[in-house]
Amino acid sequence: MLTSNLIKELNNTLPKQNVLTDIEERYVYSVDASNDPYIKTQLPDAVVFVENIEQVQQVVRLANKHLTPIICRGAGTNTVGACIPTHGGIILNFSKMNKILEINSENMTARVQPGVIVGELQKRVEELGLFYPPDPSNLKVSTIGGSIAQNSAGARCFKYGATKDYVIDMLVVMADGKLIRTGSNTIKNATGYNLGSLFVGSEGTLGIVVEATLKLITKPQATQVVMAYFDTVEDSISAVNKIIEKQICPTTIDFMDKNALQTVEKFYPTGLQTDKEAALIIEFDGFSSTIDEQRATICAVLRENSASSLQYSKNKQEADNIWSARRSSMAACTKLRPNVTTDDVIVPRENLAKLVKGIQEICSRYKLNMCMVGHVGDGSVHPQIPIDYNNKDEYRRYKIAKSEIYHLTVKLGGIISGEHGIGLEKKAYISRVVEGGALDYMRLIKKTFDPKNILNPYKIF
Repeated sequence: MLTSNLIKELNNTLPKQNVLTDIEERYVYSVDASNDPYIKTQLPDAVVFVENIEQVQQVVRLANKHLTPIICRGAGTNTVGACIPTHGGIILNFSKMNKILEINSENMTARVQPGVIVGELQKRVEELGLFYPPDPSNLKVSTIGGSIAQNSAGARCFKYGATKDYVIDMLVVMADGKLIRTGSNTIKNATGYNLGSLFVGSEGTLGIVVEATLKLITKPQATQVVMAYFDTVEDSISAVNKIIEKQICPTTIDFMDKNALQTVEKFYPTGLQTDKEAALIIEFDGFSSTIDEQRATICAVLRENSASSLQYSKNKQEADNIWSARRSSMAACTKLRPNVTTDDVIVPRENLAKLVKGIQEICSRYKLNMCMVGHVGDGSVHPQIPIDYNNKDEYRRYKIAKSEIYHLTVKLGGIISGEHGIGLEKKAYISRVVEGGALDYMRLIKKTFDPKNILNPYKIF
């Protein structure tokens, strides 16, 4: 619990309206999108809104002085409990540090504050003929700071990579309040250790990112989307491999199983075929002169590999409608039960069909409804399980099923988080994936960067 002296110091350091201590206000920041009531958490003692780097440094120095946990928060869309307090402390809210500081068209970079919304950045740079590819499903609300903390990816990762591939420089406030720079304003950098790679995906446990310079690329001239339906899951995964074997590189190859198709169509009808076992959503981009040729090649491969029906976008509106169906799966699942969990597992693509069928079997065995979507081009899937947290037997079955899904994933050569992080939800399972020696070095890095354990403590391991 914060001392009255620390509260007083915070109020003396920041505008009074930027320090929230009322219990109702603090409660809002005690949860994130994981929303699991059985995760042990504690109300933050204060929620602090920061407006500039200097204020961040001042708050961190006070937290360091008083041995107080400090947890950074963007939009709170994290699904693994990475931004909620376990031992009280200070929530550092970055919603007021939300400026796009510079877009350099010549260097093809954007310099931004951590509170910038991903979708807003994409819109701004595309107006200049540039492109920021990472596209988390909640890009209309998720922030750059959160994306860096979790190394977010999204559907376009298959062709364009994840957030880590676009962060070339950061300003980071360390646990003692010092400010460091991790990179440079250049695309290449072989000058010493790549400190930036440690902070991207560290969930705010090593330092606090207060500014980032992001690499941009040229905006593709044209984009199209194909949706293909299949009578079996195996056929759909086989088609993915055949597309790649043809040396075609779509922007995305996403997946929806039968339950996902039916659930989305029930609550957000867009004309999906609900009698099929699986569907692929394939987006591709490039020059306007070649886009139709790409579509013809992809459609031919799909027909040769048992696609039972195909539809493709003739304009942006039709493409948006297809993606709207895919992105609606989570919202649709929330209408089935009071709560919904979403997971994030990834395997080598050669084992993807076994993973999908295995997860379906596990959920069926434990009598759990499940809608599966995923970015199958890179081997990742997101089982979405609607449950009632107040139903203790259902929650018990869900926890057993979750453990078995992780066991299956590891058995198939995969890992338990491709883009959502570890947080609190998965920390008990990380030793299944990360060998003991490597985990020891992770702990050593944490202790070196944050000797007093004040930066988002008790997360990851």
